Amino acid sequence: MKFDVRYANHPEDSKHYDTEQLRRHYHIATLFEPDEICLTYSHQDRIIAGGVMPVEGELKLESCKELAAPYFLARRELGAINIGGPGTLTVDGTEYKVGTKDGIYVGMGAKELIFRSDDKANPAKFYVNSSPAHRTCPTVLIPMDKARYNHLGAQETVNERILRQYIHPAVCESCQLSMGMTALLKGNVWNTMPSHTHERRMEVYMYFEVEPDQAVFHMMGQGKETRHIVMHNEEAVISPSWSIHSGVGTSNYTFIWGMCGENQDFDDMDGIPTNELL
Repeated sequence: MKFDVRYANHPEDSKHYDTEQLRRHYHIATLFEPDEICLTYSHQDRIIAGGVMPVEGELKLESCKELAAPYFLARRELGAINIGGPGTLTVDGTEYKVGTKDGIYVGMGAKELIFRSDDKANPAKFYVNSSPAHRTCPTVLIPMDKARYNHLGAQETVNERILRQYIHPAVCESCQLSMGMTALLKGNVWNTMPSHTHERRMEVYMYFEVEPDQAVFHMMGQGKETRHIVMHNEEAVISPSWSIHSGVGTSNYTFIWGMCGENQDFDDMDGIPTNELL
């Protein structure tokens, strides 16, 4: 397992960062490697984000020195959405078939998580988020068609999109983790406008279905001190609670968002009018 650690920082520091520093603190370049688990631990609400890509064999998610726990979910919960071919997640001996764009929630206390692909020629790619937990919630398989469906935006503002909430109080119980997927319709490029912040929770975006010759400009920073990070396919970015999180692509794309903090209310956000951004 590859395990990277990112420390929290103050917005007054971040506004002085150049491109290299922004990327070093917030950008996650490598999520999926064949037969590898690649995880990034952020001190922003102690979220873990990363990818599990079993090809030749199965991959077992285990604890490590940085977690100082007897097993990975001893004091954590986990969500995963599979963006690759069909796969299987075995949780303490129970198999869950996780198809393409299906999700799963695993509650605190699950001791053994084993990931595998159904076909190594079309391997599964489990994108995972994990947050600290203080109580156990039931493990739930969430097929894409069971996620909460929302049709948002408009073609006139080039942000028409389909938002699916997988780990959400209306779909399944969790301790503090929320997770979902948003797909921009063809001809649309903006996500999450108008911009906003979440003072009570942080967020990670993972962009995928970005064509090789395209990119997404992820907007971050404070509303009057904005910055951007250029994102390519299957890359993620950490968004602290004080930072806006929005993006515009050179073509349409899809992204997975994950949040943790002290509030799960999806509408708990502090909006910033677009004409006030600087």
